[in-house]
Amino acid sequence: MEKSRQFLAVLCLFASAALPCWAQKGSPPDEPPEASGRVDAEFLQAADEVLAEMSKLLSLPIREPLKKSVRSREEIRQFLLRQMREDKDDTKRYADQKALEALGLIPKGYPLDEKLVALLTEQIAGLYDPKQREFFIADWTQPAEQRLIMAHELTHALQDQYFHVEKWEDEVKSNDDAQLARESVLEGSAMVAMIDYLLRASGKSSRDIQDFDPSMLVGDVNDSPELAQAPLVIQDEITFPYIPGAAFVQRALRAWNGWPDMHRLFENPPASTQQILHPDLYFRGVMPAQIDLATLTKVVPRGWKKLDENVLGEFAVNEILKQFLGKEQAEAIAPSWAGDRYAIYQRESGMQILLLIRLKLSDEAAATRFFGAYHNLLEKKDQTRTAESQRQNFFSFNTPDGGVFLRCHGAECLIAEGATQAIFDAMISAVHWPPAPPAIPQSDKPAITVQHRAASPVKAAFRTLVSPPGAETSIPAYSLH
Repeated sequence: MEKSRQFLAVLCLFASAALPCWAQKGSPPDEPPEASGRVDAEFLQAADEVLAEMSKLLSLPIREPLKKSVRSREEIRQFLLRQMREDKDDTKRYADQKALEALGLIPKGYPLDEKLVALLTEQIAGLYDPKQREFFIADWTQPAEQRLIMAHELTHALQDQYFHVEKWEDEVKSNDDAQLARESVLEGSAMVAMIDYLLRASGKSSRDIQDFDPSMLVGDVNDSPELAQAPLVIQDEITFPYIPGAAFVQRALRAWNGWPDMHRLFENPPASTQQILHPDLYFRGVMPAQIDLATLTKVVPRGWKKLDENVLGEFAVNEILKQFLGKEQAEAIAPSWAGDRYAIYQRESGMQILLLIRLKLSDEAAATRFFGAYHNLLEKKDQTRTAESQRQNFFSFNTPDGGVFLRCHGAECLIAEGATQAIFDAMISAVHWPPAPPAIPQSDKPAITVQHRAASPVKAAFRTLVSPPGAETSIPAYSLH
């Protein structure tokens, strides 16, 4: 088979929930005039044919005509920049930037806006816009490649006609983890639909694949220079809806009656990335615990402005652990996540950040393992700490940006970074945990990091289609959104 671009699942980050969240505070550059929206007869005929095929495959009859156009790379880039402005306000985007920095997932001052625009410019090949109900395709895509792009994007278009995907995602707008789970339904279903489109002449479908591994369709991240240079959390969140999302959807289609039952995922969507990663939890109805931060936030002194309050989820907890402890330990610890809530504050008189996380684990033993792992993580995160103090299920130290505290009790853990001892003691009292034994600082000198071993190894506004240059595969493959 002739050389073709390999399918790389990127840009989930740039959907309704993700693109604006990661963008840096400030406005993107001014855009040029509206796109021309060029069309040609061959493109229109192909799009209409693929739309009809996907309608039959998905058991979703076409309800209304679909706008279709060909756009230049720059026109698509400017469209996406407008979405960055419209879909999230600066306050939320700034809060997400500060949360990522506080968690150690991106360097402080990382130019997210600039980097994301560069990545978009490199990657975009096509997209579906639910606001205008229009499908775009990039004018640089080859005719032989366009139908596969269409199969993915027109799946979004058909689902939008039935399930109103933008409104559906906005139902959980205040919960980033739940939004990523819903994004995984959208992108995962479009991935599986694309595979079924490829298999349509064989009489087989993705439901016939026993050991379904969508990661086999994913190209090498190094084939995309901008993506390869992005922080690990961006790389992972970009691919998450496509890979675990596709595996989750294929599992649902096999458990049910295929595409005619797809509506069940929209009527009863997964509540967390944990349910995407572990589909059995979804089918058993195991829901994440609802964590209340009200008692903790009430004791935050005046002079601190809350930037955001949100949910990390198993995906983000895994990312934090993996960033400092490696993939193996992260995948051993993170699945014991049972629920969380975090808040991020900034001192009104300066730039100091206060990060609070209240985390519930599956049981007390899991909380003990998490404590050991996160203790090690905090040591790696700040190797110039002073006034270190530790005892059973409690660890603290000082930094130039404030005190860092980790305390676990029962099946819960509480983390505060940028706090004071008085603030943390007030929080412990507010949640009615017994006081920890008196702290005895080990030293006022910079601490030395010591490797600790855990007790036992344990955790749209639009749709974007992309393809990295130069990869080779036996099946034409494209990055989808």
